[in-house]
Amino acid sequence: MRNDMQRRLTAEFFGTFWLVFGGCGSAVIAAAYPQLGIGFMGVAFAFGLTVLTMAYAVGHISGGHFNPAVTLGLWSAGRCANKHVLPYIIVQVVGAILASGALWIIASGKPDWIPGGFAANGYGALSPGHYSLAACFFAELLLTFFFLFIIVGTTSKGAATGFAGIPIGLALTLIHLISIPITNTSVNPARSTGPALFAGGEYVGQLWLFWVAPIAGAMIAGALARVLYEPSAIVDTVVVEERRTA
Repeated sequence: MRNDMQRRLTAEFFGTFWLVFGGCGSAVIAAAYPQLGIGFMGVAFAFGLTVLTMAYAVGHISGGHFNPAVTLGLWSAGRCANKHVLPYIIVQVVGAILASGALWIIASGKPDWIPGGFAANGYGALSPGHYSLAACFFAELLLTFFFLFIIVGTTSKGAATGFAGIPIGLALTLIHLISIPITNTSVNPARSTGPALFAGGEYVGQLWLFWVAPIAGAMIAGALARVLYEPSAIVDTVVVEERRTA
């Protein structure tokens, strides 16, 4: 049992590390060079690719959450055992912070580098498009709702679950294409926490929104999943998980 939990937590740590390092790294480093031309679209695809690649690398070990909102949303849907919730969230946040630290070390090696917002999320004056608090809150809630809805749907009984990483990665890409101008895109409290701690100041003060809104959206989607999808599919997932860790 202990070895299984260690494997799960290691998988979640590296999955979240890669998501933050790859996604935020594309924004902090590559997007700073206009000649590369990656822009918002390139950053959006970078985030999608991090989830896609790690879903196949370690998703079979931990479920491939890499996101506290996803963990709580899947728990709400009956897809995540109680004993995994808090440990998953802790290692996800740690992975995001360490990834942000690694990114800071690399990016700051450029003599004229200016950290700016360091790919952190924000609303109002810290929103890339200066969107209001209400608009940013609703966007994060709604987009995380659909992200979790897609995750549950593509991993449910009857779906082509072996290919679930593809629509999930593309969903995160689409989410970023929509919301980078709004909040710089969170839908993931761990992803928001790491960069905010390095950006400091107001970014840390606004961090609450990027915990509350994504978690609320994910848990609403999880509750809906209990009604929409076959109860046996939800129960079977938890039963298999419990047997594996017993």
